Amino acid sequence: MPIRAVLFDKDGTLLDYHRTWGPINLAAAELAAAGNRDLADRLLALGGMERASMVTRPGSLLAAAHTTEIAAAWVKAGSPLPLEDLVERLDALFTASAAGSVPIGDLDACFSILRAAGLTLGIASSDNEASIRLMLDHLGLAHHVAFVAGYDSGHGVKPGPGMALAFAEALGLEPSEIAVVGDNSHDIDMGRSAGAGLVIGVLSGTGDAATLEPIADACLTDIGELPDFLASRSAS
Repeated sequence: MPIRAVLFDKDGTLLDYHRTWGPINLAAAELAAAGNRDLADRLLALGGMERASMVTRPGSLLAAAHTTEIAAAWVKAGSPLPLEDLVERLDALFTASAAGSVPIGDLDACFSILRAAGLTLGIASSDNEASIRLMLDHLGLAHHVAFVAGYDSGHGVKPGPGMALAFAEALGLEPSEIAVVGDNSHDIDMGRSAGAGLVIGVLSGTGDAATLEPIADACLTDIGELPDFLASRSAS
């Protein structure tokens, strides 16, 4: 079937992960450590980020997990905060930080081209839904996006198929009529498990070619290449 809709991951796909999330991850670890610098550094390292570089490793906890998973790992590793309290505080931090989102390229132009080609757009993220919507408002992109799902939206979490299946159902499409685009193996696995017609990796986030090329239908440098890629595929 032809591709009629595209479901994007957010961080590393639409947003520059390291520039957006480096400072947020540092603040999150310091929050979880309750002011203990050594503990904050240990929590950061467990999450997959070093304070000095502010770069997050591919496939790590901070790169791929949702808030509850991060909080649970940090509580187990010594955070003195109760799990529910830490989840609530981290989500509040992540939501408040949405206004600092750094986009990858000209997202408005990319989305405009895709919509002009008749494609409906959605976002599925391991972030919370409120953060996603605030990011869209901050960047002036909300009018382009017909569907938003976060880890707390009730569709399950990545790498499960729920968000992609909910996207297809919301649009009245078969899963084979949607494309899933992401920078992480969790995104690719979500698309595969949902039966998406096309699963595309982008090398603009925490994933790399060695991880994504074996499991994706195609790997692009970033989503700026997506309109031409989809157009050439439709014409072939």
